[in-house]
Amino acid sequence: MGTRKLYEMLQSFMIDNQIKMGRDALFDLLAVHGLLVRKKRRTTITTNSKHWFRRYPNLVRGFTPCGINQLWVSDITYWKAKQQFFYISFITDAYSRKIVGYSVAENMESVHCIQALKIALCGLRPQGHFKLTHHSDRGLTVL
Repeated sequence: MGTRKLYEMLQSFMIDNQIKMGRDALFDLLAVHGLLVRKKRRTTITTNSKHWFRRYPNLVRGFTPCGINQLWVSDITYWKAKQQFFYISFITDAYSRKIVGYSVAENMESVHCIQALKIALCGLRPQGHFKLTHHSDRGLTVL
């Protein structure tokens, strides 16, 4: 049971016994005695940003797109289904927030990110002169 719920349950007891203790004091008391509910640790780590590979400059810092196909942003997320993980590579248009490319795989190999980019490029319909920037995080995938 969490401290907030416990505090609410103890209110009538504390009033009856003339105990004046706020919620934060109860948190402190439980912490001193090691009785706080421990937060669940994240079990899956997908990015290691402290790698030794070259880090490219951030070309989009402070840039706000004013139309579609100016800035694409990519990332990888995971989804656990029963006992198996699926990794989803997304490419999103930053202006419209539309997913322009994606790939679902059972591993985090870079070929799946490239596949998502190829799908996005196949759907690209450039009109006139335009400049498109593809931005991804600087992390290294941990396998």
